[in-house]
Amino acid sequence: MHINPYGTYAVHLGVGLLNAPPESAAELGRRCVEAGLVVDTVPGDSDLVDTIAFLAEWSTVIDASTDESRAEILNGLLTRASAYPRLTNHAGDGWHIHYRDPNIALGSVIRALVSVGTALHLTGRGMSRLGRCAAEDCSTAFADVSRTGRQRYCGTVCSNRDAVRRHRARTAARGR
Repeated sequence: MHINPYGTYAVHLGVGLLNAPPESAAELGRRCVEAGLVVDTVPGDSDLVDTIAFLAEWSTVIDASTDESRAEILNGLLTRASAYPRLTNHAGDGWHIHYRDPNIALGSVIRALVSVGTALHLTGRGMSRLGRCAAEDCSTAFADVSRTGRQRYCGTVCSNRDAVRRHRARTAARGR
């Protein structure tokens, strides 16, 4: 059985590329392969430029203040990124669904994959399941895949550091 590759892994790829943008086309290709994406073309500088531009647009989905604006922004990305769904066995590893035209450049593949994956992630887990770290000194994006759907921090380092800061503030306030 081939698991549909859209959803959580696509959102994690987008978050990873947004938080630490690749510095070269080769790095972009390598990171896509490491994330499980079959890269059919040799990544070029235009793929890197397209991906960085897309990530800037996609970050507005993360930063949207309401579900409605998040959906509106994402719908705009979807209209420019995806094609009708089609079955493919392009890599010889099993039939699965693609939401993109065949034989397109890697930058366009990333646009389609992350846009559709984000839509599936948000509709499947909840429209609030993308965010920025709540720590005062961090703006790292994250995709909330927690059981409860209440993730506020990008990871345990920021969560723990913020808890210590709040504890020290309470302790200092009591000491006055």
